[in-house]
Amino acid sequence: MRIVYPICCGMDVHKSSIVATIASTGKDNVTTYSTRVFSTLNPDLHALRDWLVENSCEDVCMESTGKYWIPVFNVLESCMRVVLVHPKYVRAIKGKKTDKKDSKWIADLFKHDLVRSSYIPPKEIRACRELARYRFKLVCMKSSEKNRYQNSMTVSNIGLASVLSDPFGKTCQDIMAHLLKSEAPDEAVCVGLIQKRAKAKTGQILQSIRDCSIEPDQRFKLTEAKAHMDYIDGMITRTEIELYVRLEPYYPLIKLMSGMPGVTELSAALILAEIGVDMSVFESADHLASWAGLAPTSNESAGKKKSVRISRAGQYLKPLLVQCALAAVKCESEPYFSVKYRKLKKRRGHKKSIIAIARMMVVCLYHMISNGEAFNPSDYEELKHLVPRPKGLTDEAAIEHLRKQGYDVALLTKAR
Repeated sequence: MRIVYPICCGMDVHKSSIVATIASTGKDNVTTYSTRVFSTLNPDLHALRDWLVENSCEDVCMESTGKYWIPVFNVLESCMRVVLVHPKYVRAIKGKKTDKKDSKWIADLFKHDLVRSSYIPPKEIRACRELARYRFKLVCMKSSEKNRYQNSMTVSNIGLASVLSDPFGKTCQDIMAHLLKSEAPDEAVCVGLIQKRAKAKTGQILQSIRDCSIEPDQRFKLTEAKAHMDYIDGMITRTEIELYVRLEPYYPLIKLMSGMPGVTELSAALILAEIGVDMSVFESADHLASWAGLAPTSNESAGKKKSVRISRAGQYLKPLLVQCALAAVKCESEPYFSVKYRKLKKRRGHKKSIIAIARMMVVCLYHMISNGEAFNPSDYEELKHLVPRPKGLTDEAAIEHLRKQGYDVALLTKAR
């Protein structure tokens, strides 16, 4: 096989140690290997960098093991090309696996250019991505706390969640605050706390809190859970502000992206933090969709297609795009994705249709960011002024159907 990188390094990265192997190939195509072990402390990381520079090694390949690769990348990024690969693509043969053999195997694969590099965005985008993912974790924490809060309501015989659509809306939270302050609910006070459209359910609301009993332990849990949710809300708000400040140079692009149905400015900022602003790192819009985990997998053998489910890629981007797709199919002012969704749903069902819409959206975003164009798909006007299909069979369709059934259509004549 052709040797692409005559001098390269393969690294097996762990929490406390790094095993690095430099593979040097001469003009006679004979490769010599030099292996050293370094710790992950900063002085040793700088010693690793100096050792690579001394050996004229400008290309480094390592597998992405948790967060352990990031300190190494931070030190080497400025002076050499660092390629990060998924561990499953460089896994050594079972039974012949040691740290030194792993690093040598990675170097051998890399020198022949048999590994595919993972996408690592620029430093400023990586910082925004960290904030966006931290916000995602905070939202997940808040959802967990909401579940604990509702569990305590259920244990305390409070059925507000069964009557009101939002257990954390204004009406429900005001009533819960009253219940937590008083030993027994005052129905007259509760009636005064019911807001707007919820007044139509006044009788059901009063029944849902009648004879409820909040034990001291559940009262403590409810109070602390509510305080924790308020605290997390503040953290989410501050994280979003910091994200907007860092993305200020890209605000015109965020504004452009938010012109798509279902995409708000916050969604656009979070998407941009994940995929970056340089679309040339992706080979095509299909490559971006695959990277986001929205493309069916290729799994075919002997002419038989096995599972073609979407991959598990896009842990943070895919849920965001699905939420945008759910909002887009409900958008009445811009019905483009809504029309597409209804046509797909008849054949493929809700879940597959939403994934298809999310994929359409990421393809649109790819071209919008690449070309700086507003949302205007080629079939936009056609779908906006959709002509309904006539019901029933046309003459041509009926004749074709009879022909397929074996009738001699040449004998057919049209009655006047």
